[in-house]
Amino acid sequence: MSSPRETLVNELDFSGRTVLVVGGSSGIGNGVARAFRAHGATTYVWGTRAAAEDYRSEEGSDLTGLHYEQMDASDFGRLEAYTPPFERLDTLVTAQGTVAYGRQEFGMEAFRRVVDVNLNSVMACCLKFEKMLESAGGSIVIFGSIAGFHSTKGNPAYAASKTGVVGLTRTLGEAWAKRIRVNSIAPGFVQTKLTAVTSTHPERLAAALSKIPVGRAGTPADMAGPALFLASDLARYIVGQTILVDGGRLL
Repeated sequence: MSSPRETLVNELDFSGRTVLVVGGSSGIGNGVARAFRAHGATTYVWGTRAAAEDYRSEEGSDLTGLHYEQMDASDFGRLEAYTPPFERLDTLVTAQGTVAYGRQEFGMEAFRRVVDVNLNSVMACCLKFEKMLESAGGSIVIFGSIAGFHSTKGNPAYAASKTGVVGLTRTLGEAWAKRIRVNSIAPGFVQTKLTAVTSTHPERLAAALSKIPVGRAGTPADMAGPALFLASDLARYIVGQTILVDGGRLL
């Protein structure tokens, strides 16, 4: 009989599986993509820059061993016409995201752009790969935010889009349960370029950390473990759920 540890290792072996991480070129998405690669998956990543080499200067970004392609998931026409270089897809991870600071989201141009990236492009990606995921008996892991559970006073589009992700996860989770498992992860404060407005400002950083019971910011690697779990057979009876990965921030 296998020990619990041996069983866990086997369940998290993604050898022979294909994974696409949208937004996998930097930040949380890159950490998740590298984790799938390390666990044997053939891993494709999308980013908005022309080539993988353009991310060399991005702190913490590493595209070694990943199959990179430029794609703006909020370019819905291009996405619909896109022909993927793989014939099978076992897991789709949507980790794309943006925010507009300085009260820009109180104007419709920025509001629409943020919602298109954070919510509408998620649905577009899910629909694009629905048939491939169904054929593989696959899964979808959507990245939202704890902003889906509380107000973000200066960023109405970010809050609305991340709240929408929670509802989308529940609904697709139920609608597609017999064909594709859909779940999401809501990160707390993770130090990436998206949160640099806080992490590079000593007073704001101290205030943010003071609200986190574990006493530190999250890392992309902290997000990778839950993503691997949700994509694995260990989570085969979990559908439509959003897991808070926030160091206890919302407690």
